[in-house]
Amino acid sequence: MNPDDNIQDLIPQRPPFVMVGRLLSSDEQVTRTSFRVGEDNIFVVNGRFTEGGLLENIAQTAAARAGAIFRIENKPVQVGYIGAVKNLEIFDLPGTGDELITEIRIEDAIFDVTVISGKVWCNEKVVAQCEMKIFMSPV
Repeated sequence: MNPDDNIQDLIPQRPPFVMVGRLLSSDEQVTRTSFRVGEDNIFVVNGRFTEGGLLENIAQTAAARAGAIFRIENKPVQVGYIGAVKNLEIFDLPGTGDELITEIRIEDAIFDVTVISGKVWCNEKVVAQCEMKIFMSPV
């Protein structure tokens, strides 16, 4: 996947609900994205990117991975749903203007369910991490 491709070609979400900016890298196990927190972001409250935004950022990084795979296979991007979040830890809330680097790792995948671990970095510090179970809707 070319990192310069339009991220919106890879995910089903549309503005104002896009929480990833660029696909940095993606392979079978690990995907990385970047995202700059804007002042007008729907998850920004009092200048801070909230917990819900961090979770959605992790989920959309997983969606970008799936979208890259679907694109290679010449299939339409599917919609995924967060089925469960486990071991969520929020260490800090990034501010507007901050750039997030998010990495997801595939822990397990069976049928239409993928279990990932996700971490979000801001200024080289982990600000959030969790495990997430994502269900893909059938095409």
